[in-house]
Amino acid sequence: MALNSEEAIYKITRAVYDRVGDKLERPLVEALVTDIFTALKPAFDIAEKPLPKLDLPNQKQVNPAITTQRYIISVFGLDQPGIVGTVATLLGDSNCSIIDMNQTVVQGKFAMIMIVDATRSTQDMGYLRETFRTIGERLGVRIYIQREDIFQAMHRV
Repeated sequence: MALNSEEAIYKITRAVYDRVGDKLERPLVEALVTDIFTALKPAFDIAEKPLPKLDLPNQKQVNPAITTQRYIISVFGLDQPGIVGTVATLLGDSNCSIIDMNQTVVQGKFAMIMIVDATRSTQDMGYLRETFRTIGERLGVRIYIQREDIFQAMHRV
């Protein structure tokens, strides 16, 4: 029986945790799973054939060449002015769309989660990840970027 992408991510994550237990920090496990899945992704692309398009009247037509690349951006640290603006500006300058976001401050601690569509991004995600790491150090926060499918599968574990 063939696995879909989400099932594969879940199984890889479960295998890593079964092998190393809680010896590794969650960001390292997420990075390992991302690297493994990225290496295996071409095999899943072949196995996961799109469903046939239904020709219904008044159906909104979607360009099949455009695929959504959604990411979860998480920001954690001590609150200070400029965090949201800095993150949003980098995303805007990179032509990424913020689909949804939630941020809060609890007793001086800042937390923000964004869902971002990078379909039309002018920047590589590796570049954004490194830029956010540098910006996060400057602002005194941690900024994580993770593909939405991997985020969802990781949080099933």
